[in-house]
Amino acid sequence: MKILIVTQYFWPENFRINDLALALTERGHDVEVLTGKPNYPQGKFYDNYSFFSKGLEIWNGIKIHRSPLIPRGNSGGVRLMLNYLSFAFFSVIRSFSIGGDFDKILVYEPSPITVGIPAIFMKRRKKANIYFWVQDLWPQSVSAAGGITNKYIIKLLDKITQWIYKASDKVLIQSEAFREIINKQGVEDKKIVFYPNSVESIFQVTSPKTEFLSLMPKGFNIMFAGNIGESQDFETIIEAAKIVKSVNSEIKWVILGDGRKKSYVEDKIKEFGLEDNLYLLGSFPVNEMPYFYACADCLLVSLKRDYIFSLTIPSKIQSYLACGKPILASLDGEGGRIITEARAGLVVESENPTELATRAIDFYNMSKMDIDQMGINARNYFDVNFERELLVDRLEQIFYNHA
Repeated sequence: MKILIVTQYFWPENFRINDLALALTERGHDVEVLTGKPNYPQGKFYDNYSFFSKGLEIWNGIKIHRSPLIPRGNSGGVRLMLNYLSFAFFSVIRSFSIGGDFDKILVYEPSPITVGIPAIFMKRRKKANIYFWVQDLWPQSVSAAGGITNKYIIKLLDKITQWIYKASDKVLIQSEAFREIINKQGVEDKKIVFYPNSVESIFQVTSPKTEFLSLMPKGFNIMFAGNIGESQDFETIIEAAKIVKSVNSEIKWVILGDGRKKSYVEDKIKEFGLEDNLYLLGSFPVNEMPYFYACADCLLVSLKRDYIFSLTIPSKIQSYLACGKPILASLDGEGGRIITEARAGLVVESENPTELATRAIDFYNMSKMDIDQMGINARNYFDVNFERELLVDRLEQIFYNHA
C-alpha cells in the first residue's frame, strides 16, 4: 500500500508515530509524511531548520513533506493557537505539491484536532480513505490541559471536531474509554476502531549499565520519564516527595525529561529543600530510556484529576510495561485499570499526595521477589496487548478490512 501519514509532529521530534512509520516501511509499504517544521518541545525551530528551509527530506526511505508553521514558543495560549492554526493553513497549501496517489491516509492526532484539515483536503484530491487516530479528545482536552473555558470557543472546536470525524472513514481510538464521548459527537459505533499505542522495539527488559547507574542517586529510585507539563501533576509529586522525605530519606524521586513546568519544579525543590530527594536529570535520547528504566526500582506515571484524563492511556505506560518494570501510578480511570489488571504495580487516585507517599513507602518495603514478579507481569501484559508487531499486524488488517 501507499500510505500518507499526516501529523503535525514527526522526526526529529520524539513521537510514537515515527516508529509506526518505520514499522510500516519495514512491512514493504510505501510511506510518505506530511508534517511541520520541528519545534517541539523547545518551542523554537531545531538546528538547521527554519520557516522556509527543508521543505522536503528523506529519512530511512520515508519521504517527508514539511510545512512551514509558527513555532509554539513558550506554549502560551495565543502562541499555541497560532502554532496549531499555522500548521493547518500552511500544510493545506503544502499538500498541493504532493504528487502521486495514495491508498490510505493515516492521521496522527496527539493534539491539535486541526491536523485533520489538511488530511481532508488530501482525501478530496487523492480519493483515499482517512483513518483518524485519536490520541487526545477534543475539545475536552483543550479545556482540561489548556485552561480554555470560553463556551463559544469550546463550541466552535467541538463543531470542527465533529466535521473532521464525519469526513474520516474510520476513527481509531487509543483508549476504549474514548468511544462513548466520540459516539456523542455524532460518530457511529461501527466507524470507531480501538487501536492502542505500542512502543519502539528498543523498549525491552534489560540489565542496568554502569554508565547509567553512575547518574543515579544512591537509594531506592522512583523514576518519572516524560513531559514535565501541566497535565502530569507535579504538584502532587512534590508534595509526596516532601512527605516521604520526613519518613524515609532512602527513597529518591528521579525525573527525566523537559517541559513548561520544569522551572516550577526547580523552584519547588529549592523552596522545600528537596535537593537530596528529588532529582532533575534532564532530557536524553529515546534509545537510552530502557537503560535508565533498568536503573530504577519502580517507574512513576501521574496525571491531574480530570474526567478526560481518566479516559486516556498515557503512552508512557506501554513503554514502562515493555521494559518489565513495576509501576507506581497516580491517576484515575483507564490507565490505572490497565496497571491493576496487569498486576504490574500500585495505583492511587489522582491528586492524593498522602496516598502516593504511602505507596512509595510500600514499594520500598516490598520484597525483591514481589517487585520482580510485578516486572514479569508487566512485560507479559505488554506482549499480549501492546507488542509492536502485533499492533502493526492489526493496523494492516484495519486498512485491508475497512475501506
